[in-house]
Amino acid sequence: MSGTQRWLVLRLEAPLVAFGGVAIDAIGVTRDFPAASMLTGLLANALGWQRTDRAAHQSLQDRLVFAVRRDRENPAGVLTDTHNVQLGKNDRGWTTWGRPEGRDGASYSAPHRRQRDYHVDACITVVLRLDPADTMPDLAALAAALDRPARPLFIGRKPCLPSGLIQRGEIIAATAYDALCAAPRIELHRTRALWPASEGPQTGDDVARVVALPDLRNWETGLHGGDRLVVEGALTVLP
Repeated sequence: MSGTQRWLVLRLEAPLVAFGGVAIDAIGVTRDFPAASMLTGLLANALGWQRTDRAAHQSLQDRLVFAVRRDRENPAGVLTDTHNVQLGKNDRGWTTWGRPEGRDGASYSAPHRRQRDYHVDACITVVLRLDPADTMPDLAALAAALDRPARPLFIGRKPCLPSGLIQRGEIIAATAYDALCAAPRIELHRTRALWPASEGPQTGDDVARVVALPDLRNWETGLHGGDRLVVEGALTVLP
């Protein structure tokens, strides 16, 4: 593999972040790491794409190669937000494209209840490249869109507004694992991480498990489906 791969560095930092997993009834859990589908949606939002741009979303997701590092863990664990809302058919909600969004269906005679989990005060580093690299949008286009997004960005759910700039420059590395080790850090410590099985070690003391992770979306159908072989483990960020 070439040692001159370009990687874009992202920092997902906010008071609340959510990496949604499988929702069960009214309970929306959060994963520990962002899904490929979530990163695709984040980048597409920055680019100003619409949900109907299905082929563009699918192509971008298919090209993503990325690894993730949890730079800050909150000892309090996951925060569960409980919603109790009375909904009417004429209610309107805030959107990221600058106009109110209505809802279909009847009014609820009783409160609408649901639970949503969040990571508190989290800081996540992502390194990503595109394969193939010479198709648009390229890394430069993604970086420009993240610096001046077409719409307000959020990390997983609309309440999760980033604390600062998401785009943190580029680095050169041979693999996703190497890029993750080289990416700027907020402090020096051993941290949990996730990387593609083909882009780093699969055995050793730092490897917790190799797993088929179901974090893909079929953007044509709008349904989640498909998995990637990834390594969950740890790494020590060196000076």
